[in-house]
Amino acid sequence: MRARPARPWLALALAAATLLTGGAPRAAEDAASPAVTAAFDRPLRMPVDGVARSALRDTFEATRAAGAHEALDIAAPRGTPVHAVDDGRIVKLFHSVPGGITVYQFDPGARFAYYYAHLQRYADDLREGATVHAGDVIGYVGTTGNAPPDAPHLHFAIFRLGPERQWWRGTAINPYPILRDAAP
Repeated sequence: MRARPARPWLALALAAATLLTGGAPRAAEDAASPAVTAAFDRPLRMPVDGVARSALRDTFEATRAAGAHEALDIAAPRGTPVHAVDDGRIVKLFHSVPGGITVYQFDPGARFAYYYAHLQRYADDLREGATVHAGDVIGYVGTTGNAPPDAPHLHFAIFRLGPERQWWRGTAINPYPILRDAAP
């Protein structure tokens, strides 16, 4: 039997595919650390109505098939409106294998990005480049992408953007303590 040649390009291709398919950005540092969470200084609105803050469960460090989860799953009935958590701008509407129907939103200073995934659909008038305000409906809870079809939820992530302001890349920040401790 002949040995197969090494394929260093394969690892690079898989890493690129993960980024290009809309997977939540991966952290370059310990995103659950208090220092990283403390760097986030914006008050946020709960993205899904009808979910008590006390009902949130920290899924940030949960292990998934693709690696670290680095997001908060918020269970809600299919079709429940998903709201912008902050003022800002819609920078990317994206369909991906893991996230399904997704939205990337930057905060007003383009320091942070919010990632909303597994949506059933977008809000009717949502467009890339649109300005949104906290509370605006941007989509509806669903099970697109790799979400189990019987478990509708919003996959919500926050990441700090680098100087390049790339919607697909940043340092993940655990949204759980931010949403749990935010004022109602």
